[in-house]
Amino acid sequence: MRLLVLGVLLWLPLFGELTRVYVVERSDVLAGRAFGNAGAYERIVAKAHFALDPKNLQNKVIRDIELARKNAQGLVEFTADLYVLKPRDPSKGNGTLLLEVPNRGGKAMLSRFMYGRGSTDPRADEDFGDGSLLEQGYTLVWVGWQWDVPAGDTKLLRLDAPVIQGLRGLVRSEFVPDGKATKMMLADRNHIAYAATQAPAKLTVRDTVLGKRRAIDGSRWHFTEDRTAIEMAAGFEPGLMYELVYTAENPRLQGAGLAAVRDTVAFFKYTKNGVSLLGDQPQFVKRAIGFGISQSGRFLRTFLYYAMNEDEQGRKIFDGVWADVAGAGRGSFNHRFAQASRDGYSHLNTLYATDLYPFSDVPQPAPGSDGGDGLLINLRQSVMPKIIYTNGSWEYWNRCAALVHTSVFGDIDAPLSPDTRLYFVAGSQHGPGQLPRATKDAQFPTNPNDTRFLHRAVLAALHEWVRGGKEPPRSQYPLQAEEQLVVRKKIRWPKSSGVDLPEHPKEAYALDFGDDFKSKGIVTKEPPKVDGTFPVLLPQVDADGIDLGGVRLPAVAVPLGTFTGWNLRSAAVGAPKEMAPTAGSFFAFSKAKIAERYGSKDAYLKKVGEAADKLIQQRFLLAADRERVLSHAAALWDYVEKRP
Repeated sequence: MRLLVLGVLLWLPLFGELTRVYVVERSDVLAGRAFGNAGAYERIVAKAHFALDPKNLQNKVIRDIELARKNAQGLVEFTADLYVLKPRDPSKGNGTLLLEVPNRGGKAMLSRFMYGRGSTDPRADEDFGDGSLLEQGYTLVWVGWQWDVPAGDTKLLRLDAPVIQGLRGLVRSEFVPDGKATKMMLADRNHIAYAATQAPAKLTVRDTVLGKRRAIDGSRWHFTEDRTAIEMAAGFEPGLMYELVYTAENPRLQGAGLAAVRDTVAFFKYTKNGVSLLGDQPQFVKRAIGFGISQSGRFLRTFLYYAMNEDEQGRKIFDGVWADVAGAGRGSFNHRFAQASRDGYSHLNTLYATDLYPFSDVPQPAPGSDGGDGLLINLRQSVMPKIIYTNGSWEYWNRCAALVHTSVFGDIDAPLSPDTRLYFVAGSQHGPGQLPRATKDAQFPTNPNDTRFLHRAVLAALHEWVRGGKEPPRSQYPLQAEEQLVVRKKIRWPKSSGVDLPEHPKEAYALDFGDDFKSKGIVTKEPPKVDGTFPVLLPQVDADGIDLGGVRLPAVAVPLGTFTGWNLRSAAVGAPKEMAPTAGSFFAFSKAKIAERYGSKDAYLKKVGEAADKLIQQRFLLAADRERVLSHAAALWDYVEKRP
């Protein structure tokens, strides 16, 4: 195995952008194994150094950049972790850079597109699955964009964001324990927290998002020594929503993460040293696709909203952008004391800057004021990428996905941008399923819909779109005009399921964080004032309880049960009437109903194959995945048949 550990600085003299790369490791992937016509791949592990001109128009959208420390040239410097997998012989690549925005510092696209085992440092055969991305010649790139990723895993990719000394501001920490606890971390889950100053802090508890806050006397709790957590001897009760508002200091320049992604792509796509690092072949990278899952998909929606798809010199960054399971969300990615990990479920991480207006591509009226706003309103047409949104049932129940394609008043369908495709994956949860399983956190077996089959086909279609202009399949999503999108009370949920629909689907709120939030990214109201809610519209269902209006993968098109995008919290973790994070549900049909509908396993699999062939024709499934689809369906049949 060829392994080079290098202390190499590649210099690029510019007035800004990515200025140099310190290569830590350059090594063969899987001991130099050839991946089809693309041949052997190599791994580059590096530290990227950036310098931003705060006076440049493209950088002015980064909140507080003018307050960050500057070098002698007046530039703001920072670094980020960089990880690359590329063909050793660049002439054998396909000319496309596929950058995954890391979800909380991780790497997911090898699992998503190649059936690989999830890994933060892919080095084993299992990590690369079927190797298809490498066989196709993609250059795969990840760069750190988030400063507060968990400290425990050294392989996580992080942003070494500048610290702005001397500033103070409000921070809100929310905690919903899944069991009896006496300690509340101030950061989201296992992330890095902003430590509290000695200024007064207020702890409250409530039962629901908009429920009345009850103050907890300061004599009952105290800060830990490092002031990144609080302790309460009487304990925090499972399922209740605890909220601490405190003062922190020295915020990080989280918005620099937007520039890190932008300038990494520009470095490889346009600069001599970027080309040299990848293989010293002119125009080795001809196009770039940005891909993000959940938090990272919301990052890309934020990236588009702040017009970051052009660099300091006005050059186009991504030719294609794919935000997967992001719903209508953006995130806490570009304001003072931003906590980038805070997402926004119906009963966890609530009232953060996640599901904020605007939601749709095209401009819509601003609630309560004159004017309007849209997700793509700030992008020049010359740098407009091809865009794909993929959302499942979970995102309609838990991430306000209908607002992507409806009016803010919920009364009509809203158009998409001409360069956007939206695919609703009916009967799916927040991530790919395999077989139903019971978890301690949820009441019902999880949703087994394996959405990776569709994702692989969508990537192929997006690549053909940006490479040669071949139009992808038309958008498929529920429409109000077709009565496929309705309010909760109009859903024709089958009584035979034996369970009720969740009472509290996720709502998007009109939030007031203070007068300086929208213009300067400064939060002066915590918790924010709730000025109203946006309409909640959900997919209508058929007689089996399966969503209408979307793409149905074969196991859903030929169902053995009801596939939903929601589940409920278990009694063990508290608040059992609220939805469980990320999980959908599977309610298997009775054996009698299955026998009546299909007769035998062979007959069932024949129908699954027919559904697969239809999707292959529509380009929502690769022919290479047909046997995997049948194998997955066969395993689901066996699971259902073996139930008590």
